[in-house]
Amino acid sequence: MYAFAVIAAVMITKRRWKGDPQLVDEVALWGFPAGLIGGRLYHLATSWDEVPHTWWGPFAVWKGGLGIWGGIALGVAVGLWRVKRSGASVPEFMDAGAPALLVAQSIGRVGNWFNQELFGKPTDLPWGLEIDPEHRPAQYADQPTFHPVFLYEIIWNLCLAAVLVRLTGRVRPPGLFALYVAGYSAFRIFAELIRVDPAKHILGLRLNLFVAVSLCAIGLIWFWRTQRQSAAGGSASGSPGSGASSGSSSGGGPIG
Repeated sequence: MYAFAVIAAVMITKRRWKGDPQLVDEVALWGFPAGLIGGRLYHLATSWDEVPHTWWGPFAVWKGGLGIWGGIALGVAVGLWRVKRSGASVPEFMDAGAPALLVAQSIGRVGNWFNQELFGKPTDLPWGLEIDPEHRPAQYADQPTFHPVFLYEIIWNLCLAAVLVRLTGRVRPPGLFALYVAGYSAFRIFAELIRVDPAKHILGLRLNLFVAVSLCAIGLIWFWRTQRQSAAGGSASGSPGSGASSGSSSGGGPIG
């Protein structure tokens, strides 16, 4: 699934990025492996007791354990480092890649259907996901169907991606990326409240719930600040409709 996700992200970003298309390939070449490393490091830091107790345990990604927060953070950071080195506009590239990231995350979530992960509380709704007994939490061993949280995330991500595409050219970069951060985190607040799989808890709440709330607030504040600067700066460089960097245009954005 990862391969399909990367290919889709690259294709979408190339279509949206008005600069050199080769830069998108270079960003993917650097960002994807960095994302895998970041995802694994996040898992090791937050779920160390789930790692196989062998010398090769920290590297056993085939047994699961990639935290999406860490994957996005390190993958985006390394990708944007490559954009900056090229001299292209980092804010515009960020906005170009925001919808692509959401589509890639949606494709990656399909894998949760096969390995029966990322489900929520028991439900008798028609779209409830049947979970094999060996994958059910002990407290719900007699419950056959659960909320398919991964499916909810797929639908949310695709809808959010469509909204970001619709807003392209109407907000100042990196406003779309800020909305991506806030929007995806908003969904994760909902998801963390209904998930029942094992997780680290703080004050009785899932650790990732605190992460999601924090990032949602950061994203909204970030968006507000970028658009406030746009209003204050009028026709300042980088606002919608202006060419902010060589080889790019107002429709550009970040990484995939």
